[in-house]
Amino acid sequence: MTEDLKSRIREQALALGFDAVGFAPAQLSNQVRQWLADFLAEGRHGDMGWMVEKADRRGDPQVLWPEARSIVVLGMNYGPGRDPLAILDHPTRAGISVYAQGRDYHDHVKNRLKALARWMAEEIDSGVKVFVDTAPVMEKPLGQQAGLGWQGKHTNLVSRGFGSWLFLGEVYSTLDLAPDTSEIDHCGSCTSCLSACPTDAFPAPYQLDARRCISYLTIEHKGVIAREFREPMGNRIYGCDDCLAVCPWNKYAKPTGHDAFLPRAELMAPRLADLAQLDDAGFRQLFSGSPVKRIGRDRFVRNVLIAIGNSGSQTLVPITESLLSDSSPLVRGMAVWALSRLLDADRFAALRDRHLPTETDEDVRAEWLEG
Repeated sequence: MTEDLKSRIREQALALGFDAVGFAPAQLSNQVRQWLADFLAEGRHGDMGWMVEKADRRGDPQVLWPEARSIVVLGMNYGPGRDPLAILDHPTRAGISVYAQGRDYHDHVKNRLKALARWMAEEIDSGVKVFVDTAPVMEKPLGQQAGLGWQGKHTNLVSRGFGSWLFLGEVYSTLDLAPDTSEIDHCGSCTSCLSACPTDAFPAPYQLDARRCISYLTIEHKGVIAREFREPMGNRIYGCDDCLAVCPWNKYAKPTGHDAFLPRAELMAPRLADLAQLDDAGFRQLFSGSPVKRIGRDRFVRNVLIAIGNSGSQTLVPITESLLSDSSPLVRGMAVWALSRLLDADRFAALRDRHLPTETDEDVRAEWLEG
């Protein structure tokens, strides 16, 4: 009976547009829970305080929802149709992570999760709750338990059929469904993902220090990005695909067939010059319906200015100078750093003499003095 129910759920999920379907128990192994506890105890979550606040629910699906007995884990392919790292060879253009170049996947995946959940409630009398990664759910371990892939040495899910490019979502169910066979690790001796990281964010295989990760720094971190990470960021202004893109299992990946995940033309290789000039309204308009919108204009322009500082392009100096009077100290500080990289010592000193006496923010003053 349970296998029949699973077949019906799988068939319905595929009909709704999911590319991968698996079934996991509503529990996590002691090893996974210990990994989470160690990660948090070592402070590797950085500014993401919500991970600590909801650690009990993240580590145990039945704390999140006590009625859950099984979890349907679902994947949608967002594979790119081109090399995600090619943009790194164009320093006056911005690198935006593949996942953020289309429409916001949270909305697209969640709509289909809700459709599947409604079907499960009506057709097979299951209590249901749906989750995307905005909830305290350890999606990648659940994905491995459900047989969708395994957590590689970079801690991301790797699929034999889709490589690095699966969005995940879950339907928690009150039905006691037999779990699928957990996927085993197929990384072997490969360390390509670890070697590719520009900021050495992996203390060891299968361990991530988010505080050093460019995705964390450009998306989750709200303040000044430490100097040691700025040059390695290159022109990556939102997220980083390096460890994903170099995985050898991507040779089996296929470009996405979902229109919502196709890149918007204006986000594939936007000019840093254009992005640096965005005010709040322009930022909101450009990134309407995009996950980029959630970091806000000031943090976004902070990232753009770091890329400008790494560009070596003198044509970007006037735009950068104009941001020395921006209302945001975060923007002003990164404009100072960018100019310290683009200008010779005399020109930078002249600007410092003009702006430092009126600057009241300590972080911006520090940039002037260290420049």
